[in-house]
Amino acid sequence: MTTQTLTLAKALTEALRATLDTDPKVLIMGEDVGKLGGVFRITDGLQKDFGEDRVMDTPLAESGIVGTAIGLALRGYRPIVEIQFDGFVFPAYDQIVTQLAKMHARSRGRIKLPVVIRIPYGGGIGAVEHHSESPEALFAHVAGLKVVSPSHASDAYWMMRQAVRSDDPVIFFEPKRRYWDKGELDTDTEPAAPSLHEAVVVRPGHDLTLAAYGPMVKVCLEAAAVAAEEGQSVEVVDLRSISPVDFDTIQASVERTGRLVVVHEAPVFFGAGAEIAARITERSFHSLEAPVLRVGGYHLPYPPARLEDEYLPGLDRVLDAVDRSLAY
Repeated sequence: MTTQTLTLAKALTEALRATLDTDPKVLIMGEDVGKLGGVFRITDGLQKDFGEDRVMDTPLAESGIVGTAIGLALRGYRPIVEIQFDGFVFPAYDQIVTQLAKMHARSRGRIKLPVVIRIPYGGGIGAVEHHSESPEALFAHVAGLKVVSPSHASDAYWMMRQAVRSDDPVIFFEPKRRYWDKGELDTDTEPAAPSLHEAVVVRPGHDLTLAAYGPMVKVCLEAAAVAAEEGQSVEVVDLRSISPVDFDTIQASVERTGRLVVVHEAPVFFGAGAEIAARITERSFHSLEAPVLRVGGYHLPYPPARLEDEYLPGLDRVLDAVDRSLAY
């Protein structure tokens, strides 16, 4: 076994490289993904190694990019689309929702669209307007799409490999402020578990469950460590998949701890946490010792960069929710 220490960004690069190398039907397309290697350099060097017919620079036209990917998928290819920033995906929302998500059902299963749409998302990098959105709930609400988000390098690598192999369209949200976080990765042996849509308990505990995905998993682990210093045992569940949600793993955790706090960067109002809170309340009502609480962004447009620390849920807001839940 060969274990490397890579950033999350580099793990994604290696996943894309391995996928291009093993499957000639895989293509990468997007704005500046070729010679530049993408804004975050995720595709750096791939056009040089695999050619312009496999790694293609496109015009600045997200609807056209996704529409072309749909056509390629209909012809047997497995396109990977990069949307430069989260706020740029909306011109392509029509193609994603009305075509990509529905064609399999519309054709009664005869047509498959194995398209992966990569979207760097979330805040924490001091960017300008339209560069720090968290639109995952908009896609999770749409039947026919799978929506996932890794939180560390190993998951970034293997979840990308699994997403490209999926015959269903996958919206792959990459937590941009975690791109430079390092982690250990074994690229030689694919783990038997977890699957692409399976949640994982990343820190065991018995007093309360914190459930998060993508950029907030690290914050929740930090909160659990601080809580432990105060004698509180907090379990952390990395959801990994936003649609479908692995409710069984969350339910099993809540039935051990009796309490649940759901954390995400996106606004709390009508966010993914609302669905999780409702489902777990239905499924584990008699196990809950307190209401399910949610921690997230505020219901307002993402603020200017200098104010993002006030907007983003951080350690203090997560710990406050932990204290409120334990006080019931």
